Amino acid sequence: MPIRSLFPTQFYEGRVDDAALIAELETSVRMLAKEDRAGIGWSREHGYRGYTSYASLNDLPQRDPAFGDLVRHLNRHVAAFAKACAFDLAGKRLKLDSLWVNVLQPGGTHSGHIHPHSVVSGTVYVAVPPGSGALKLEDPRLPMMMAAPARPDSFVYAEPEMGSVFLWESWLRHEVMPNAGTQDRISVSFNYRM
Repeated sequence: MPIRSLFPTQFYEGRVDDAALIAELETSVRMLAKEDRAGIGWSREHGYRGYTSYASLNDLPQRDPAFGDLVRHLNRHVAAFAKACAFDLAGKRLKLDSLWVNVLQPGGTHSGHIHPHSVVSGTVYVAVPPGSGALKLEDPRLPMMMAAPARPDSFVYAEPEMGSVFLWESWLRHEVMPNAGTQDRISVSFNYRM
């Protein structure tokens, strides 16, 4: 009897192969981590081990040309992912909704979450020192499995490298594994919407 796979979960792995842009982004992120008082305060208040601009800055592509250049790269990756997902966009393109930076210090992590009100979410990795942790993706069926036996692939760990671009549908639960390295991991996360 034939068995079909139904409703697959797509996960996109691409690259930003522009070493100069990645270096520019690292410089910009490190500057923000020193100067963005609101982001530093939010990170401390919420126990984020490091710095994130998530709750403080919403204009990075306008503020810094390096982020504007990054968005041009991301738009191409997101368009390819949307095509692979067979989204019916009615002739439109997905639009960048938000973009923020993350500096995760050794020992830092980010617990499981989703990105409501978005279609595609993702991260580009700027600095990935050894041991700085993978992106952990959860089987979306997990809450509904009830009495099902354990499966070895209920969680998938995507190991980033400098320049990696990971994309997924925003409903896919994911978390950032602890940074077990000795240096900061730097990434830029983002959401796209209709």
